Formats: sequence, C-alpha cells, structure tokens
Amino acid sequence: MANNDLQGTLDLLVLKTLAHTGSLHGYGIVQHVQRASDELLRVEEGSLYPALHRLENRGWLSAEWHASESGRDAKFYTLTKAGRKQLKTETVQWERLAEAVGLILRTAE
Repeated sequence: MANNDLQGTLDLLVLKTLAHTGSLHGYGIVQHVQRASDELLRVEEGSLYPALHRLENRGWLSAEWHASESGRDAKFYTLTKAGRKQLKTETVQWERLAEAVGLILRTAE
C-alpha cells in the first residue's frame, strides 16, 4: 500500500471519529480509535498531529483551545461541513479499495 493510502486511511479514521464523537483533542482521538477497533489499531502521536494539522489546513477540521479533562489546555478538533463531505468521499474510496482487495484475496491460486 502506498504511503498516500496509509495517510488517507488515517485521515478517514480521524474524520469518522470526529463525526461520531463531536469535538475531541488529539489524545482523545487516539483513545477512540483504539477502543473502536478493539485495540487492533494504534495511532502514533507522531502521525496523528501532522494529520490533524493537514486536515485543519484543508478546511476539513476546525480547532479551538479548551481545558481538557485533566484541566490542561488542549486543542479540540471538530469536523466542518467540508470535512463531512470529505468523509463521505473517503468512505466510498475506502469501500472500493476494500472490495478490490477482497476480490484479490478470494481469487483461487
């Protein structure tokens, strides 16, 4: 899988997480992805924060500073209208990719 596909997968996970949860800070996104995937997926902070900045720069996320559960200031991310549209697009692309991979895996040797 090309690096863009992996990057796109992380983007999809972030967009879907925020569509489901509303507003979350980075660590909350990491926790949600892990819980929602039964601990099968782990998002490294070194990958997450560049993705969040990229999505924010594209206008798919908005961000505001608020106090977190621990009382420390954290940047909370929210899906924008453009982000919801992008989530639909990326979901269709992911489903097509998963279908294509499934076809290959089911091919008799």
